[in-house]
Amino acid sequence: MKKLINAPEAVLADALNGVAAAHPELKVDHVNRIIYRGTPTRKGKVALISGGGSGHEPLHGGFVGLGMLDAACAGEVFTSPTPDQMQEATKVADSGAGVLHIVKNYTGDVMNFEMAAEMAEAETGVKVASVVTNDDVAVEDSTWTAGRRGVGVTVLLEKIVGAAAEEGRDLAAVTDLATRVNAAGRSMGMALTSCTVPSAGKPTFEIPDDMMEIGVGIHGEPGRHRVPLAGAASIAQQLVEPILADLDFTKGPVIAMLNGMGGTPLIELYLMYGEVAKLLEKAGVKIARNLVGNYITSLDMAGCSVTLLKADDEFLKLWDAPVNTAGLRWGI
Repeated sequence: MKKLINAPEAVLADALNGVAAAHPELKVDHVNRIIYRGTPTRKGKVALISGGGSGHEPLHGGFVGLGMLDAACAGEVFTSPTPDQMQEATKVADSGAGVLHIVKNYTGDVMNFEMAAEMAEAETGVKVASVVTNDDVAVEDSTWTAGRRGVGVTVLLEKIVGAAAEEGRDLAAVTDLATRVNAAGRSMGMALTSCTVPSAGKPTFEIPDDMMEIGVGIHGEPGRHRVPLAGAASIAQQLVEPILADLDFTKGPVIAMLNGMGGTPLIELYLMYGEVAKLLEKAGVKIARNLVGNYITSLDMAGCSVTLLKADDEFLKLWDAPVNTAGLRWGI
């Protein structure tokens, strides 16, 4: 294992020290491992909180700031944050209008966020709502989930719903919007290589040099099937076709994200986006906005994922609204 670390057990703590040094506009609670906005949001704004295991950066800590999250809880690599972490984030971030928990559909995340909401409501009376993202079309049940996994739509949802919260919408309206965004999106990913969790010191699984995994999860979970390595055009087809078969994206504009898994250079991601765009045009899908880069990763895994979101005028307006975070910034 070759990694830029001091010790496997110190990776998260050391990374949070780096976040604090690089982004003085943020506040880092090193004890509870929570990243907050440095300037508390105004009274009466619904607070958005998310979190999950580390190793998916910039998700979630990189999306804390104007137009997106108010706080993000960081668990150990590929390990859910604890209920105590989430309870603390909920209490601190609440500004009187309630808190929305944005939760990826992984068993540990769902269970711990539910416990945190109950604890926070019992202790302080804060109103907590939640939305669980489950956009992965690869498998219905996987290693760590009951039902579909929550993956790329999480990023798009945090942006769109974050803009709505900035507008001053109440908790019920923000929650309804989050539910609608989740229902309108689908994702599919693939891997050329496995990833190496620092504490394990070896790849999570092995993929032969002449093979690739289609439908892989963001923790290295197995996908639909392992197939022979193919060219970018064929890979794009194997990602796009299951998405289009699962939901009709031809009735209006779409936001498309071509996401890297952490170990794929940007030149290859743009090449893949070009192939995806050609397939979508041929299928009658109109791309209104796009995002290409590393947004929800799996440590050093080589691979990519495609996310499509049906986007009406409301979604596009909120997507275009200003955002200022470490991982996403425009309109400022």
